[in-house]
Amino acid sequence: MIWVTGDTHACFERLSTKNFPEQKEMTKDDYVIVLGDFGGIWDYQTSGKTELYWLNWLEDKPFTTLFIDGNHENYDRLYAYPVKEWNGGLVHEIRPSIFHLMRGQVFTLQGKTFFTFGGANSHDISDGILEFDDPRIKDWRRTGKMFRVNHFSWWERELPSEEEMLEGIKNLEECGNKVDFVLTHCTASSTQAVMSQGFYKSDTLTDYLEDVKCKTEYDYWLFGHYHVNQNVTAKDICMYEQIVRLI
Repeated sequence: MIWVTGDTHACFERLSTKNFPEQKEMTKDDYVIVLGDFGGIWDYQTSGKTELYWLNWLEDKPFTTLFIDGNHENYDRLYAYPVKEWNGGLVHEIRPSIFHLMRGQVFTLQGKTFFTFGGANSHDISDGILEFDDPRIKDWRRTGKMFRVNHFSWWERELPSEEEMLEGIKNLEECGNKVDFVLTHCTASSTQAVMSQGFYKSDTLTDYLEDVKCKTEYDYWLFGHYHVNQNVTAKDICMYEQIVRLI
């Protein structure tokens, strides 16, 4: 079985046995995939007690947890985990059964192919990015400004490098530009424009994903980021709190 859900932001109660009883029939050969903003690797510099508790809690689940990255991840720590090849693509191994599916990879899971590409442009930084020691932080928090702090609550790596984008194109070409599922955090520019009626503007990543959309044959494209559950088209689906079985 393969199940998928939207952003968790480290609130993993969604995957409790009470809320997700289907896991009683699952094993470590079955998967739950989080479509970015996993949030399980977030604490500054090292895991605190709460973060460790939830990572261990997930590791103890009967299924294997997979996630792509969103714009709200601690990239300094996430990218420090060991990289290994797993089911055809590259992952960061967080725990023996918790894996970060890296950008631009094609994985084969239970006979189906999945193209993964995490990341997104943050929408909650309209007032700017401050450095950790900036004296304005306290006042900006008090007055409700929309900002984040570099290497504490925001990372430049939320948007992909040229190398990651080229890796994705190369891997798609190697499988004939055809996969069963595309899994991303944000989505292609045209899909984003339709679902938001033009509210969200295109950026480097959404334009890249637009190119992927034009060149790739896929059955379903599943994404998170926008905190809604919405079938934008018959093939392009935004997910948030729902947990849906794919296979």
